[in-house]
Amino acid sequence: MLGGNIAGTESEARRLEGESYIEGSDGTFLGSLVPDRFRDDSIFNAYGSFGSKYAQTSIFNPYSKYGSKFSNLSAYNEFTTAPPRLYVNGKFIGYLTKNNYLSPRIDPKSIFDWASNNVSRWASI
Repeated sequence: MLGGNIAGTESEARRLEGESYIEGSDGTFLGSLVPDRFRDDSIFNAYGSFGSKYAQTSIFNPYSKYGSKFSNLSAYNEFTTAPPRLYVNGKFIGYLTKNNYLSPRIDPKSIFDWASNNVSRWASI
């Protein structure tokens, strides 16, 4: 229960808490957008589960379903119909995708710069 609201899923709890994060279209948490390279759940942590190029839950792993050029769940598949979603302060703001036909969208190549400019380093967990 958060602020009088009952969260049915982890994703819903993150939205109610006003977090900034990436979520796969299958509901999988893909990392915090908080620009902190030491934070365990941040995509900025190159050694963590969400920023490593080896982690299965990382959009930066070209062999994972979220980073492959071929997976429909991937940010890097330019033909995907189900890319990851971006949430800032708990609000959906767009898709993380190379697909130019989806809107609003952020290109995954620019996610670090974009998050650095749009997400507070001091955001809550």
